[in-house]
Amino acid sequence: MSNVLRNIPSVSELLESPPLKSLVNRFNRNVVVSGVRRFLDEARMQVQSAAASVHVPLPSELAQRIADWIAQDQQSSLTPVVNATGIILHAQLGGAPLAEEAIQAVAAASRGYTNLEINLATGERCPRVAGVEELLTQLTASEAATVVNNHAAATVLILAALGTGRELIVSRGQLLETDDEYRLPQIISASGAILREVGTTNVTRINDYAAALTPATAAILHVHASNFDFAGHAAQTSLADLVTLGRKHNVPVIDDLGRGGLVDLSRYGILGEPLAATSIRTGADLVLVSGDKLLGGPTCGIILGRRPLIEQIAAHPLMRAFRLDKLTLAALSATLRLYQDPELAERSIPLLSLLATPLENLRQRAERIAPQIAATGVATVEILPGQTPIAGESLPHQILPTICLALTPCSGTVDQLATALRTGTPAVIGRIHDGRLYLDLRSVPPRDDLQLVAAFESRKVAHSGKVGHSGPE
Repeated sequence: MSNVLRNIPSVSELLESPPLKSLVNRFNRNVVVSGVRRFLDEARMQVQSAAASVHVPLPSELAQRIADWIAQDQQSSLTPVVNATGIILHAQLGGAPLAEEAIQAVAAASRGYTNLEINLATGERCPRVAGVEELLTQLTASEAATVVNNHAAATVLILAALGTGRELIVSRGQLLETDDEYRLPQIISASGAILREVGTTNVTRINDYAAALTPATAAILHVHASNFDFAGHAAQTSLADLVTLGRKHNVPVIDDLGRGGLVDLSRYGILGEPLAATSIRTGADLVLVSGDKLLGGPTCGIILGRRPLIEQIAAHPLMRAFRLDKLTLAALSATLRLYQDPELAERSIPLLSLLATPLENLRQRAERIAPQIAATGVATVEILPGQTPIAGESLPHQILPTICLALTPCSGTVDQLATALRTGTPAVIGRIHDGRLYLDLRSVPPRDDLQLVAAFESRKVAHSGKVGHSGPE
């Protein structure tokens, strides 16, 4: 065993090898030295605990193994991927990408100091959301606005500020759970408000709300149920009727739009999704919107509405726990500025541009990509029309037409092909359907077309391929 241990090269000897010298330039000497020592320590432990003799690689081979191990260890836990699932708002893949303008704003804010809470004109301190509040009030016609770090935080903050120890009236049919296990009753309980359920699972009428009003009522909550639907005998009370009831009894009405956006998406085939400006015009006292869903911005929770209520919410102690950092503010501000010009927003905000991409454009891209992928050696690459939900199970009824590349591997299983692409460089995530791997171009920005091809070239798939065309699925 002692002879085997002596065969393990020293740290200094290994550091002179080309693979590890290259890593020193890529990372830094301390990282590489620490990695080499950890690798050698583990190697010595394996030698000492082995029952039989252990083969020690040549120094050059060992150096390469250590270099590969350190490079893997230094990879970021967040790896960029090509989203070929067809799901534009894929929560597990981080939602829709940001506009280039938002990315540049984040980079600029990251490099140094910013006027986060200083008015440069007066030199006085100001609220950190002052800039985005002005943009939000312009775009939605609300009296005031504030922003926190996500939608759940916005819900908790509103209810804590308005309803701690008091009752919140909600229809039983709107006590939803989202696909990431966000449950509204739990959020209400965590805020300190008391849930007062009204109506039945499928029917809630205005009289149900009226009968529940008491001096203990803090607010009426109206929730847009975007991730499920009612069929058959069902009815929910309109926001307009709730506003009339709320004003009659001086009770605030909160409209939780969830994924609601700033512009009408019906032109892209997305129907029935509410707009923040519409809720404000209808008379909702407070409106909640997610910044990272149909708005296409960074993750945040936007609160719009009457100024006295917004000021009450902003003054609550929890606001400090939920407030935005400068990077999210920079990204949100840049995104909102794009909305000031609807045509510019459609071109620049990835969510909107992906929704707006014509089917023929997707087909032309598929016809360019398919032969290149086939040339890397898959068995078949077929160009197929299809349909895809823009947010998976979160918006199951919002479906767009799409074009897919359906792949069959020359060897191995389709699961192995999917795994190889998912763990490769660049990483590509598609979906398996009918025994083939589908790469859905609806969620792939044109700039990622070359990345798709590069993923196949890097894994050196099989040896021959052919391109075919098929009719509708």
